[in-house]
Amino acid sequence: MVEISSDQLALESLLLDICQTPSPTFAEQARAALIKQLFEGAGFASEQDDTGNVIAELPGGTGPRVLLAAHLDTVFPLETDVMVKRAEARWMAPGLGDNSASLAVLVHYLQNLPAKRPRLTVAATVGEEGVGNLYGMRELMRVQKLRADKVIAVDGHLGTIVDQSVGSRRFSITVKAKGGHSWGDYPSPSATHALGDMIHNLSRLSVPREPRSSLNIGQVSGGTSINAIAQEASFNLDLRSLDEGVLAGLEREARNRILKVSRQHEVQADIELIGDRPAGKGPNDALVHTAKEVLRELEIFPRTAASSTDANIPMSQGIPAIAFGVYTGGDAHRLSEWLEPASLLKGYRALVLLLERLADS
Repeated sequence: MVEISSDQLALESLLLDICQTPSPTFAEQARAALIKQLFEGAGFASEQDDTGNVIAELPGGTGPRVLLAAHLDTVFPLETDVMVKRAEARWMAPGLGDNSASLAVLVHYLQNLPAKRPRLTVAATVGEEGVGNLYGMRELMRVQKLRADKVIAVDGHLGTIVDQSVGSRRFSITVKAKGGHSWGDYPSPSATHALGDMIHNLSRLSVPREPRSSLNIGQVSGGTSINAIAQEASFNLDLRSLDEGVLAGLEREARNRILKVSRQHEVQADIELIGDRPAGKGPNDALVHTAKEVLRELEIFPRTAASSTDANIPMSQGIPAIAFGVYTGGDAHRLSEWLEPASLLKGYRALVLLLERLADS
């Protein structure tokens, strides 16, 4: 029989408690209270800022001031069943990896705080997912910008180092029309007909492969009845790119296409910006090099990636920042999300070693 270490058991217990405490974006209060309790149970005074971030300033440490953060929120509604289904090698639950596993590793680090470490500010942030628009990290960096020498967002798969931020512009488009009876008022302007034409035109927008960019319409709604010409309809548009200039160009073209169709259909189109995440890459070469060295030393293959994480904000402010993954899993943002519980211990050891090395930098 394989003996399970006390570290592994502690990590698994933390993961269960955290994952099974629902935490949708904008409703992170219960999980925030749990994390605050765990921070204080580890012996560290903590506070919550006006956004709901849980923050602890750790005493001691040497070298640079490192902001170490993991986000509290998940993409799943409050009513989602988040009970963890456990098998020996694989566990499954919505939000289990992203980002419950990262929070578990972060808390375990505090509970077993190594003597050798940088000066640390530790935070559990709100609003990282979806239309949360990184508002927790934005507020945290508003306060910490002049104090943080480096930022590590604990987020993602073990071995992955996010060294470049994917920028995004997100819009809610509401189409309003005269509408009416589908027979008696035909062909009165229809919000849904105009919306369909807008989506058709947007789907033909030229999206560059280099720098990598994307366009997605993920939500559509509207109309009142099968036999009513729709007075109102809406859709959400997500534009992304690794380059701010390309992103701005995609936004201009998308707006032009939406407004052109609205004129053709004689409807009103209201375009509301609901998300704006900066693209780019901060001065993080040395931090990335150290993270790669640590992973190789632990026989974990390192790989760099571009993504949208809490690290976007410090990167955009010229602060060395990365996102550092600490678990092995898959199906993030799906009900079938899974992870290998044994990977948590590897992720914890990688984080310990990374922070130890940063104490000397």
